[in-house]
Amino acid sequence: MKKMIKSLLAVMLILSLAFTLGSCGKKKDLLETIQERGYIIIATEGVWSPWTYHDESGKLTGFDVEMGRLIAEKLGVEARFEETAWEAILAGVDSGRFDIACNGVGYTEERAKSYMFSDPYLYTSAVLLVQSSNTDITCFEDLNGKKTANSVGSTYAALAESYGATVQNVDTLEETITLLVQGRIDATINARVSYQDYMNEHPDTAIKIVDEADTDMTAIPVQNSKYSKSLVEAINKALEELKADGTLGRLSEQFFGLDLTKPSN
Repeated sequence: MKKMIKSLLAVMLILSLAFTLGSCGKKKDLLETIQERGYIIIATEGVWSPWTYHDESGKLTGFDVEMGRLIAEKLGVEARFEETAWEAILAGVDSGRFDIACNGVGYTEERAKSYMFSDPYLYTSAVLLVQSSNTDITCFEDLNGKKTANSVGSTYAALAESYGATVQNVDTLEETITLLVQGRIDATINARVSYQDYMNEHPDTAIKIVDEADTDMTAIPVQNSKYSKSLVEAINKALEELKADGTLGRLSEQFFGLDLTKPSN
């Protein structure tokens, strides 16, 4: 009898441990995790005006930063930004280090194989920049055999490489323009709005636009997991509300000078 009782107790202990371990090992829904902890971790560069940068007082701001704060508010949590280099942003989202990224991330079919994306929230275009005196490069096709500069893994670097250019890795737009003005690269590709913002601050810079690509869709990347689905849905709902009441359009006009939230732009 005693042996039977001991055996039953042993079985109950094993089942109890199995249940406990199973419960501990169960992965939670990402939105639920974020709301329980009370904040969402947002990756951003902080060096790409007017998307994400520091103002004269040192405060982190920019279109994507302020949009991230508004989305966090809609989710009922605090926005906590982690500034990092571009090449670490998507990898950090993939690993779960960051919950999302607000950094003007372009949506591509290739990226959509590895990440979940929100609905597009901005529509921009990429432009080809050269020195004002350059007459050799007049379109993207002329990049074959030329040297450009962009952040590793960016859509702009991929576009340059698709036309046969060799891409030098850089961290900031300012560094890129410096290389271009000094003649250490032949050209670069970046968002038209970033070029316009740079020229507003540095009107005497001797560079020009020679070509423009089709419209790019900008969206928020999230880890590709079944546990991320509800977060993406909540972000889409927040974006829809921010568009509907005009908040996102006004934010775009504040930082870009025009409303880029509609595909017609």
